[in-house]
Amino acid sequence: MIRLFEQHQIRKIKELDGIWDFSPEGDLAMYQLPVPGCWEQHPNFSTYRGKGTYRKTIVITEPSTLRLEFKGVSHTAYVYFDGELIAHHYNAFTPFSTIIKQVQKGTHEIKVLVDNGFGEYSALHIPNDYYTYGGITRPVSLACISDTYIKQIKFTPSFEDGVWYGKLDVVIHNTTSKLGRFSFVSTIDHYEMSFNDVEVLGDSETTVTIKQQFPDITPWSHKNPKLYSIHTILSSNGNAIDDLIERVGFRTVNVIGTKLQVNGEHVFLKGFNRHEDYATVGCAIPLPLMVHDMDLMQDMGVNALRTCHYPNDEIFLDLCDERGILVWEENHARGLLLEDMQNPNFDKQCEDCNREMVENHYNHPCVIIWGILNECASETKEGRLKYQKQYEQIKNMDTSRPTTSATCRHFTDISLDLPDIVSFNMYSGWYKDVPVKERNEEEIEWIKNSGGDDKPIIVSELGAAAIYGYRDRTRCKWSEERQADIIEENLKVYMNDEHITGVFVWQFADCRVTEEGPWFATRARCHNNKGVVDEYRRPKIAYDIVKNLFLDKK
Repeated sequence: MIRLFEQHQIRKIKELDGIWDFSPEGDLAMYQLPVPGCWEQHPNFSTYRGKGTYRKTIVITEPSTLRLEFKGVSHTAYVYFDGELIAHHYNAFTPFSTIIKQVQKGTHEIKVLVDNGFGEYSALHIPNDYYTYGGITRPVSLACISDTYIKQIKFTPSFEDGVWYGKLDVVIHNTTSKLGRFSFVSTIDHYEMSFNDVEVLGDSETTVTIKQQFPDITPWSHKNPKLYSIHTILSSNGNAIDDLIERVGFRTVNVIGTKLQVNGEHVFLKGFNRHEDYATVGCAIPLPLMVHDMDLMQDMGVNALRTCHYPNDEIFLDLCDERGILVWEENHARGLLLEDMQNPNFDKQCEDCNREMVENHYNHPCVIIWGILNECASETKEGRLKYQKQYEQIKNMDTSRPTTSATCRHFTDISLDLPDIVSFNMYSGWYKDVPVKERNEEEIEWIKNSGGDDKPIIVSELGAAAIYGYRDRTRCKWSEERQADIIEENLKVYMNDEHITGVFVWQFADCRVTEEGPWFATRARCHNNKGVVDEYRRPKIAYDIVKNLFLDKK
């Protein structure tokens, strides 16, 4: 499944989900693995780190130009078509596609060399407090396209003088060497937005922009998540040759002083940090388990989620669109020291991740905040320059959403003036046995005096660890009782502080961590055990504590 809705009525598209041949590097044996899936699901590869090759045979029934899209390969992919390298991509959490021109009918082979190893070539995927799985972990699709096709549409709503507007950017890609002339029409509800003479040079792209009023639409909000379909049809000489359907919502996001507003109304974010990780399937979470996660979180009264620490599967974002969950989506860079950020590949790999995150998830109304660089070296001059560069990159792509970054550089961060929203991670009562209220007051005062004055403040992480089923009347650390006590005390302070506009509990579910690096030494079971449910989604005592407090907060 690519999306939760149909994206094409004209373009012919085939999902390549199913069983692919697989062989690890240096092994002549051939295995059968599911796609999407993590190779760790197979008993022979439960801890395998390295390279492996996937193979799939396809049949093309008539000559055509093809568009091959991968929603996620972890973490590096080299894609071959009939033995020829056609694409290379780094980062497990962002999609990529490639065009294969004038493919003849017959049988063809797709081969994908996948690498989930660590090394200098990988600046972002490093031994970390979550697991780097291997495989083709998200859906794959193959489309037969016209030589000129709709590459992307971007929809930007705005509310001006009491009227809703929509700005539509349509990107058209001409794969031939000749100039072409085209027209298109985009339908939203009973409105049409059209352009009758689009000129696209050979081997190039053209972006056409249209803006118009939508006086009688229903806004999207977390209370009423009204969605609209935009169906764009591209024509040549009066004949429809391609189409693309996207879902959008009419909503605005603004920062007004210390408040965050959606559609002009103040919102207080009550949410979880959620890793894409499940005990039996790793990061390749199927739709029924995504829905189960969503049901559990909404049962606890959430209105928001943070996609720590990478862009999420777009199917999950579709669910958030449908259910009105406000999303802080984050790029992929977590806990990097300055020496990590000075990796020669860091800037380029972050730039690519930011671009692919914003371009591919731009139309989701649920995404209200772009986040970058969780707990990186924001206390250094060199680190600050990298934060500034990435904020500027995102703002150049999207001015309709605020930006933020979660810091743990307490009292040393020199980058708090850069984002629109200041966010901090604080584990009072867990890592340090300090009074929550006093520690929070010190933090707020420091933020005000360090560039964060008159900005919204979010507590982006709070929590404690517990082993599911471990109960102790003394309420010792690692017991469910101690975890529940710490979360309750923290939430009561933060949710009643007028300076704070949102809280995200760390975390929704226990997740696997890598044994390489330092993390396993402080993570019992080689898991980050701070979930209010375990890796099988069995609730701990803290589940009901969070539920009662979130549901009471209006």
